[in-house]
Amino acid sequence: MADELSENEKREESFADLYQSYTAGFGNEIHIGDRIRGPIISVGKENLFIDTGTKIDGVVDRAELLDENGRLSFKEGDILELYVVSIRGDEIRLSKRMTGAGGINALEAAFRNAIPVEGKVKTQIKGGYQVDIMQRRAFCPISQMDLKFQENPEEHVGKTYQFLITQFEEKGKNIVVSRRDLLKREQEKALKKFLEGLRVGDQVPGRVTRLMPYGAFVELFPGLEGMVHLSEISWSRVEKAEDVLVPQSTVTVKVLGIEPGQKPGSLKISLSVKQVTADPWESAGEKFRIGEKVKGKVTRCTNFGAFVEISPGVEGLVHLSEMSYRKRVTRPEEVVKAGDLVPVVIKEMDLEKRRISLSIKDAEGDPWIDVKERYREGQMIEGVVEKKERFGYFVAVEPGVTGLLPVSRIKASPKPSQLEKLREGDRVNVIIEEINLEDRKISLAPGDSMDEKDWRSFAKREQKHSGVFAEKLHKALQKTGKEKE
Repeated sequence: MADELSENEKREESFADLYQSYTAGFGNEIHIGDRIRGPIISVGKENLFIDTGTKIDGVVDRAELLDENGRLSFKEGDILELYVVSIRGDEIRLSKRMTGAGGINALEAAFRNAIPVEGKVKTQIKGGYQVDIMQRRAFCPISQMDLKFQENPEEHVGKTYQFLITQFEEKGKNIVVSRRDLLKREQEKALKKFLEGLRVGDQVPGRVTRLMPYGAFVELFPGLEGMVHLSEISWSRVEKAEDVLVPQSTVTVKVLGIEPGQKPGSLKISLSVKQVTADPWESAGEKFRIGEKVKGKVTRCTNFGAFVEISPGVEGLVHLSEMSYRKRVTRPEEVVKAGDLVPVVIKEMDLEKRRISLSIKDAEGDPWIDVKERYREGQMIEGVVEKKERFGYFVAVEPGVTGLLPVSRIKASPKPSQLEKLREGDRVNVIIEEINLEDRKISLAPGDSMDEKDWRSFAKREQKHSGVFAEKLHKALQKTGKEKE
């Protein structure tokens, strides 16, 4: 008997729970324009059913909840926030926005609750547009149609958009709407979601918006810009941002830093274009070898040499002493200028310190290497006086090869006054007395400043003091005399 009572009591309690659950929402009132929040209780082929908190479930079109790819990303149990757009008997129609012929009450509810409404832009009028919303005429100021300046305002005519009602007067006779406010609200929501997922180190696409002397601004998201400093535009040296970037072009950037800006709520985002690609110095050791001859571009000249870029982002220095074998260089501009393409030889590499020593003169070739093949002792040639010193004259035998005409040889010549009158840049005939390749020295003697008779007497005198040279010179003069006979 006790068991039977116990079973009956359980049935009564169970029935009571069910009844209470069924009637729980009977007293709740829902009106058109209300925003409700409830779970999905069923996903159908055309509709989704939402628990409204009342005895009547809400219905929303499945098509309205599809994403950009046409897929439904919601499932049973997910919570949605929707607006009540109509109540008909046993059906509560829900939507993400107010639309259709909902009557003046629906419009007023949309105004009070800031609910988006759907409208079609009918025509462009003075100061804005005429918009049809739920079979009523509304006005949208031109400044409220978009977030940015409109170069072609007529392009909106005939299109259907979502709007917010910003002004509702005279029982619906005076309605003003704004698409800008809604776009801004949606943009802020999307921006918040974008920032939540943005991390230092991320690589993201962006649009170049402004070029400045110190870098470039790149828009990562509508209304959100970051700055690429001039030093982060390219691994190569960049003087001006416009040399590399083009306004409105799309670039991929790496996020270097995110920190609060000066204005409340603003952010300072540091970006890099160059760090999207690998640092070229990391592979320089594999790409180049000491002694290798390569071509490079002169990027800048300094008082101690010129910097040459041998690969994008990899620069080396050509010191003044490595500029030329053929002339004495005091300023790099005497040999090269910024922008020139020049051949260089890699002399030294210190990859840890990111330093490469280059040589232009080695790339051109050392004129001393085969001097003994081109010249012989006792040979008479024409040279150019490069410099006059108290101990003698430096005479250029050819570009890069200079010999010394000692004062002792000048004074011992038959006509020293003629030689003493020479100036730097004057041409002079000289005889090669001695070639010393090891020390890169050539000793010279006066040449055709003397006639043959003078040379013969000069050679005899010199034979007593400088045996080898005088002997060779004497033989050379004898040979010349026989050829004349």
